[in-house]
Amino acid sequence: MNKQISRTTSIITGVAGVSIMATFVIGLAKSIADGFAGFDGALPFIVIVAFVLSLAIYNFYEQCIRDTKKGE
Repeated sequence: MNKQISRTTSIITGVAGVSIMATFVIGLAKSIADGFAGFDGALPFIVIVAFVLSLAIYNFYEQCIRDTKKGE
């Protein structure tokens, strides 16, 4: 059975997923920066978080927003 989910459902779940992941990872980076490591110690992790979030947002755009017909 090859059932496709609707574009609206895909966008809603994509936004929810990226938002939850971003909230968690940004909160983790903030707690590391506010804690014992300080901003200088947390800077590499903050850079990694920014890169990973940019990849997640790009993947969301590619999968949900961009209007391409797959397999046609």
